Amino acid sequence: MPKMTGGEALAKSLYREGVRVIFGLPGVQLYGLLDGLAKEPGIRFINTRHEQATTYMADGFARASGEIGTALVVPGPGLQNASAGLGTAYSASSPVLLVSGQVEKDHINLERGMLHEIKGQMETIKPITKHQRLILDPTEIPEAVHEAFEQLQTGRPRPVEIEIPPETLYEVAEVELLEAGIYERPSANPESITAGVQTIANAKNPIIWAGGGVISSESSKELTELAEYLQAPVITTGEGRGSISDKNYLSMGSFRFKNDTFFENEINDFDLVIAVGTRMLNTEYFEKQKILQIDIDDEEIGRNYENTQGILGDAKKSLQNLLSELKNQMPPKTSRKDELVSMKQKRFNPETIIEPQQSYIEAIRAAIPEDGILVAGMTQLGYYSRNRFEVYEPRTYITSSYYGNLGYAFPTALGAKVAQPDKAVVAVSGDGGFMFNVQELSTAVRHNINVVTVLFNDNAYGNVMRDQVNMFDGREYGAKVTNPDFIKLAESFGVNAIRVENGAEELKAAITAALQIDQPTLIEVPVGEMPNPFRHY
Repeated sequence: MPKMTGGEALAKSLYREGVRVIFGLPGVQLYGLLDGLAKEPGIRFINTRHEQATTYMADGFARASGEIGTALVVPGPGLQNASAGLGTAYSASSPVLLVSGQVEKDHINLERGMLHEIKGQMETIKPITKHQRLILDPTEIPEAVHEAFEQLQTGRPRPVEIEIPPETLYEVAEVELLEAGIYERPSANPESITAGVQTIANAKNPIIWAGGGVISSESSKELTELAEYLQAPVITTGEGRGSISDKNYLSMGSFRFKNDTFFENEINDFDLVIAVGTRMLNTEYFEKQKILQIDIDDEEIGRNYENTQGILGDAKKSLQNLLSELKNQMPPKTSRKDELVSMKQKRFNPETIIEPQQSYIEAIRAAIPEDGILVAGMTQLGYYSRNRFEVYEPRTYITSSYYGNLGYAFPTALGAKVAQPDKAVVAVSGDGGFMFNVQELSTAVRHNINVVTVLFNDNAYGNVMRDQVNMFDGREYGAKVTNPDFIKLAESFGVNAIRVENGAEELKAAITAALQIDQPTLIEVPVGEMPNPFRHY
C-alpha cells in the first residue's frame, strides 16, 4: 500500500468519489488537507470570503447539477457559520458533504480552550445532517469517505458531515484507497404498487402533488406521463417546481397565493391526492381526500395526514412500475384539456395579479432562457415568483425551502453557476438579504462566476416593515436599514453594475445584456413598499 499523509488520503478519496469542486475557506486546522488538495489537480478549490457561503454554494451546486456539493471549513465558528447553508440543504433534501476540521485529537470535548474548540461539536450539527463521523486515524479515511458518499447517495438525500483533527491530516501512513460505490435506488414492493394502482383506478378525480423528491429522483418525465395518462392536474411545492413544465396545461402552479379560489373551492372536488416526493404539509386543505404517498423516506409517509396509503421507494422507479401496471388495468383517461385550461385560467385570474411584482417577474422570465436557473430569495419578488415565475425544466428554480433564510440567494446562485457554467443563472434578492453575503462579490470576480443578481432595494427588511405597519397601527420597529451605494460597491469589486429606475422593460433589457458578457453583474432596482403577496391588508 502506498504511504501518504492523511490530507493526501482525504483529497484522493474525495476525488475517487467524484468530487471535482470544493467550496471552502482555509484555516489552521485544515493545512494538512489543503496541502493534499494542492497535489490533487483534478479538484477545483473555490475559496470564499465567509464560511456561510461555502455550504450555500455547495447546496446550489448540488441542486443545479444533481451531483454532490462539497464544502470545507475549520471547526467551531467555521462549522457554526456554515450551519445556515447546511440547514437549508437539509430542509431541501440536498446532498451536501461538509468536511470540517477539529481541534487536536487529545483535546476533543475536554473544554480546555483550544483554538476554535466547541465541546460536543458534532452534536451541534446532528439536527441538520443525516450522518456524521469523526476520523482519528489516516488509515480510516478512505472507508469513512466511502461511508459518507453511500449515505449521500442512498435513501433520502440530505447533508453529511465528517470531521478530522489536524494531526490526522499530517500523519503519514500506509493507506488503501477505495473505489467509488455504485448504489441502486430502491423499488417499492410489488404489493404496494398493486394496491396503489387499485386506489387510483377507484378514484373519480385524482390530483397530483409533486415535491422535491421528483426532482432529486430525476422523475419529471414519469410524473408528467402519469399526469397525462390520468388527465390529473399537478400542484407542486416550491422545491418541486419544474417537475412538470408550466407550459403543460396539466400544471396548476404551486401552493396557495393571494385571492386563490382554487384552494378554497376546486380542491374539494378531488377525491384522491397522489403525493410524490413531498411530506404533504398542507393538510388543512384535505379534509375528506385520501392520500396516496410515494416517498423514499418511510418517516415521511403519513407524517402529516392520517388517511394515507404509502408506496415506499424511489419516485422514478415507483412511478415507472405504477404506470406499467396501471396501463394493464385501465385505459388512459379522456382528454380534459379544455376543462383544465379553464381551471388554470380561473386560478390565475386577473384578481390574483399584484403589481409591480407581476411586471418584474414577467420581465425576468422573458430575459432568461428556458433552461436558465432562477434562485428566488426570501424577498418580495422571491415570494411572488413561487407561483408567477414559469418553470419549464427540472433544477431551474431554487428556493430555501422551509428554512426560509435571508442571505442564501446570492451564494447559492454562485454554486449553481459553477455547476452549470453554460446556463444563465439569475439570483433575485432584496437589499436586506443581499448584505448577508455581499462579500462574495469578491468570490464571483476571483473565480469568474458570472451570476446575474437582481437586487430589489427598498432600504428595509421590506416584508417585515410592511407587516409591522399594517398589523400595529402604522408602527415600524427595527426594519429600516442603511445601505451603501450598491453600484459603487459592486464596481469596486470589479463587478458589472447597473441601476434600473424605469420599470420592467428596462430590467428585461438589463438582464438580457448582462447575460451576454463575461463578468458577474449586479442590477439594482430601487423600489418602494410593495403589496403583500400572501394576504389582504
